[in-house]
Amino acid sequence: MDSMQPKKLIIINILDILKKYTDEDHRLNQKEIAEILKTEYDMKVDRKAVKRNLMNLIEFGFEIEYSEAIRMVKNQKNGEMEESYILSDFYLVRDFTDSELRLLIDSLLFSKHIPYSQCKELIEKIEGLSNRYFKNKVKHIRNLPENLPQNKELFYTIEVLDEAISKGRQVSFKYNRYGTDKKLHPRQSSSGEDRVYIINPYQMVATNGRYYLVCNYDKYDNIANYRVDMITDIKLLDPPAKPKKQVRGLEAGLDLPKHMAEHIYMFSDETVRVKFIAKKYIVGEIIDWFGKDVRFSNETEDEVTAEVRVSAMAMKFWALQYAPHITVTEPKTLREEIGTELHKAAERYGK
Repeated sequence: MDSMQPKKLIIINILDILKKYTDEDHRLNQKEIAEILKTEYDMKVDRKAVKRNLMNLIEFGFEIEYSEAIRMVKNQKNGEMEESYILSDFYLVRDFTDSELRLLIDSLLFSKHIPYSQCKELIEKIEGLSNRYFKNKVKHIRNLPENLPQNKELFYTIEVLDEAISKGRQVSFKYNRYGTDKKLHPRQSSSGEDRVYIINPYQMVATNGRYYLVCNYDKYDNIANYRVDMITDIKLLDPPAKPKKQVRGLEAGLDLPKHMAEHIYMFSDETVRVKFIAKKYIVGEIIDWFGKDVRFSNETEDEVTAEVRVSAMAMKFWALQYAPHITVTEPKTLREEIGTELHKAAERYGK
């Protein structure tokens, strides 16, 4: 067998061919694999060698599927017809289906916190988990808009937070807000210096297209939520993180689904019991926002009363967003605040 490459590379190149060219809808027989080896890898290999290496890959644990057919051939020694097994339609079984990879890519496209260049790089890596046919299906991702501000420290921040949470240690960082120059600016103390936050980190969560850190600001005893893409200059500290049982609201540990349902916009104020009357056609959206713990009562043909536990500040923003469809009834103070905001908005827009 002539070859411009060492024979030991045959098995590696065959595996590469299976990764690049095959899936359940695109299969190759031994002849086709041999032809690709010749044209793309400068390797002249007969079918028997292809079959032997395919079987070795299967024996090594690679999940390679194929079809098997039986045909009658003449035995060269005794001239009798006998059964021969023909293997064909080889393809490599993928860890992810194309639809699963598309879901991962769409999640990146919808994320608001990942910088353009890093998002594009991640998408290219995800594409590499499938074959050349998948890449042709997702060419549109090349047109990602590079029109959002970027925090280039984001991935490093996530790495440090992961390590801090795993090791149970504190972190310090600067927390920023955007200025009209579209750049991040650290929040400052009353003396005009950049504020440095000492934080006890407990969990990172993704909601509304952004990452948030659920934690405790060491100066206080309550839960705090910080947008991860607003964090810069993060440092892993030596002191251990404050135990959750010392944080108000975490005495019994972090109930993440409950926390997310009560902090729909990730504000860190106390949760309160809120009642509101809603049009029945938005019941699905109420469940989307507040989860299955929402309680419904007093149902009529058109309306229903809903009861939730939620951040008061978040509820005010949510109620303003859904003002044409809901009316907050309790607590009275929240109802009055929302009414005041609606009157102010009406004045700004005119009668």
